[in-house]
Amino acid sequence: MLMRTDPFRELDRLAQQLMGPGTWSRPSPMPMDAYREGDQYVVAFDVPGVSADAIDIDVERNMLTVKAERRPVAKADDVQMELSERPLGVFSRQLVLADTLDTEHIQADYDAGVLTLRIPIAERAKPRKIAISAGSGSGRKEISG
Repeated sequence: MLMRTDPFRELDRLAQQLMGPGTWSRPSPMPMDAYREGDQYVVAFDVPGVSADAIDIDVERNMLTVKAERRPVAKADDVQMELSERPLGVFSRQLVLADTLDTEHIQADYDAGVLTLRIPIAERAKPRKIAISAGSGSGRKEISG
């Protein structure tokens, strides 16, 4: 149901460490988990330290795009940074969603630095039983010549 389009994820992570924070034109990838839970797909993105208003979720046709921006925290003039390992900048992830998912009813929740999207499976994609109607009569017909 969900197709992954990021074959160079580890290479991107290493390049991001070398080149610095992501920008809107060159965002850094964000880690995610995707799994099916009952009649919906769940996709969870790690975006710790990002406020909810700095997250942007778009769906165009079957392409889901999630962008988040971790902004620097304002510091007083007398603060001297000793160590800075938490990456800042723009993070993004794009997923191609299968046609069997209902993109009109995606639910998004953000809690404890995890953005969770719940995407229902479309009714037309769910398994269903087909009723068989019996024809009239006994079902046997005699052919006379």
